[in-house]
Amino acid sequence: MTFRIRAAGPGDLAHLYEMAKLTGGGFTNLPADRTALSAKLERSDAAFAREDDGLRDDLFVLILENTQTGEVRGTCQIFTEVGQRHPFYSYRIGTLTQHSRELGRTFRAEMLSLATDLEGSSEVGGLFLHPGERAGGLGLLLARSRYLFIRAHRARFADRILAELRGIIDEAGGSPFWDGLAGRFFGMNFQDADSFNAIHGHQFIADLMPKHPIYTAMLSDTARAAIGLPHPSGRAAMRMLENEGFAFENYVDIFDGGPTMTARTDQVRTVREAQESRVVAIDRDGGTEAIVARGHLRDFQATFACVRPAADGVVLSEDAAATLHLAEDDRVMWVARL
Repeated sequence: MTFRIRAAGPGDLAHLYEMAKLTGGGFTNLPADRTALSAKLERSDAAFAREDDGLRDDLFVLILENTQTGEVRGTCQIFTEVGQRHPFYSYRIGTLTQHSRELGRTFRAEMLSLATDLEGSSEVGGLFLHPGERAGGLGLLLARSRYLFIRAHRARFADRILAELRGIIDEAGGSPFWDGLAGRFFGMNFQDADSFNAIHGHQFIADLMPKHPIYTAMLSDTARAAIGLPHPSGRAAMRMLENEGFAFENYVDIFDGGPTMTARTDQVRTVREAQESRVVAIDRDGGTEAIVARGHLRDFQATFACVRPAADGVVLSEDAAATLHLAEDDRVMWVARL
């Protein structure tokens, strides 16, 4: 395996910017804006440099690198505690039931209520894989490496974790959900609002969004149909989240109506099932297909590997040992590949 996950650094700005231009919009955590991306890398660099453990408002940016060519082909992000710099808004889907005895009818109205219920959670997001690499399970490596990082630095993360999936975006780059709801109050199209949010945060939502619940029956058919649906390109990501134990609990993104998935951090499958072992030998004899990680904070790395349990540890495949610069007696964290 010639690909590894590693910590991003200031020198990765150009790579991130080129990938951001490929997202097609609606990708708040990876804006095609050099200043915003540079700020993210600076914030991530400070998080990797912090030596004291404990929950703070940090951001970690990881990247997928081809170790043979040096090319950066993907990225992902982990936020340790959302809602500390800006309110973390979601729409909560609820139902109001009303009954008329005179008419003999019961009416159940679906409603969207602006909420900050998820404030204080950790978040996994910003996952993007270059279109030329969408084979071989590299998206899986990106996604699950985040949970290995969380397990390795558990004290720095909250007890609840969330993931926001991009919602439905039309061929023109607009959002039916935005056009049918928030766009009527803000006087700007989805692309402008999404770009502004990526750089400045959610505070303008608090300033201008009506606080009363919205009856979904009052929305257009296209806006209503988009509520809670992921973008077609995000369906695989949704399945991966479900395999990890995330669930949709009626929270949706305020911009595009995409689903927000949540889980208890310690019950995330990779976090729960990962093992820590000593490398007792390195060979080419195969074993269980796994994801293996090593290192602390800035030195964290992960890759695919073959692992065989042994009496006092694990036997590791030669290619993975070379990719992660591992030797016998080194410690690794590993989890079987799903």
